[in-house]
Amino acid sequence: MGRQDACGTESVGHRHWTVDEHLADVLAGLTALPAIDLQLLDAQGCRLAEDVAAGGDLPPFDNSSMDGYAVRTADTVGATEQYPSVLAVVGEIAAGAGELPRVGPGQAARIMTGAPVPPGAQAVVPVEWTDGGTGSAEAATAMTAEAGSEVRVRQEVGEGAHVRRAGSDVRAGSTVLTAGTELGPTQLGLLAAIGRGGVRVRPRPRVVVLSTGSELVPPGEPVGPGQIWDSNSYTLTAAAQAAGAIAYRVGGVPDDAAVLRRVLEDQLGRADLIVTSGGVSVGAYDVVKEVFAEYGGVDFRKLRMQPGKPQGFGRIGEPGVPLLALPGNPVSAYISFELFVRPVIRTMLGAPDVHRPVVRAVCTADLSSPPGRRQFLRGWYAGDTVAPVGGADSHLVGALARANCLITVPEDTVAVPAGTPVDVVLLTD
Repeated sequence: MGRQDACGTESVGHRHWTVDEHLADVLAGLTALPAIDLQLLDAQGCRLAEDVAAGGDLPPFDNSSMDGYAVRTADTVGATEQYPSVLAVVGEIAAGAGELPRVGPGQAARIMTGAPVPPGAQAVVPVEWTDGGTGSAEAATAMTAEAGSEVRVRQEVGEGAHVRRAGSDVRAGSTVLTAGTELGPTQLGLLAAIGRGGVRVRPRPRVVVLSTGSELVPPGEPVGPGQIWDSNSYTLTAAAQAAGAIAYRVGGVPDDAAVLRRVLEDQLGRADLIVTSGGVSVGAYDVVKEVFAEYGGVDFRKLRMQPGKPQGFGRIGEPGVPLLALPGNPVSAYISFELFVRPVIRTMLGAPDVHRPVVRAVCTADLSSPPGRRQFLRGWYAGDTVAPVGGADSHLVGALARANCLITVPEDTVAVPAGTPVDVVLLTD
């Protein structure tokens, strides 16, 4: 877990921002990242910056959907098990074949799945409806109608049977994907199928995540007196990736202004967004404010929310990389990420769904909340009901891992009796 920031003493007349005010300030002026051209696999997780039209039909030609025989339908009329139609095999057509035999009256061509339907043929008879052909395989492969090369068709077929028509999936000139579409495996497969090797997209934002605190130790290493394992950088990096970003985790940065300054300078060159945790309260050893003050433009503020009261936001470096400084308590950091950082990432992606969905559900337990603060409690949402999970303390990561939502209690509400409908922020996609 991360460092545990105190909320500090509230000064008289100091402005306390609402959650909505802070979020609006964070998102003000943010837009999707400029479009770039990427190769298909590099574009996974990105969103299209333009509509994509097909340059040709898909499939590009009539082809067989079965292994069997390409035939003229008239030659199969009346065919039965007892009285099959006997056709001369004029050749074999594999997928990718260029030269095709012509199928005339009383003839058939052995054909494989995906192979182009030859001229003269009107349908494909599945191999299961035939005797598989007689005569030598070499004769059929040579695509010649040598004596003895025959096939017996035991069932008649209608025109177009087992044939995938050209353009039956996608027509040339039609729009196959629209701007804003997120590119996953199936969308990338479609782009490849219509011959696109690259595509113009809004890139995934590069997010640098760092946690601060001399007490932090990387997981897997022994901890000494007063030390804790750093969980915040892992939680927030994973959350950034889940939101669609390319995330870079920077290990715990000690409470040393020179070290923090050097880390920031090193990371600015590869960051579209910087997210820090810890050092935003009034602690005597919090150097985050000291270092960020050197850049200017970073505002530290108190919000009317619980957990996550202390927050920082601004821009640093050139041309002004957005920075969100989150509190260090693990629950505070994660909830702050969901409320403020995730919308930034989704905005940079050009996603239409910037915010987590909010639903109404009946709370199954009594809740209490401090006056004047919007409280976010961990909960478990199941259909029309929601139940709190664990307590309200900001260090309870075990309860956080069991939650699938946040129960919201408004600023002007101090008690919620069981059975009351409440707003629920869903944490799962």
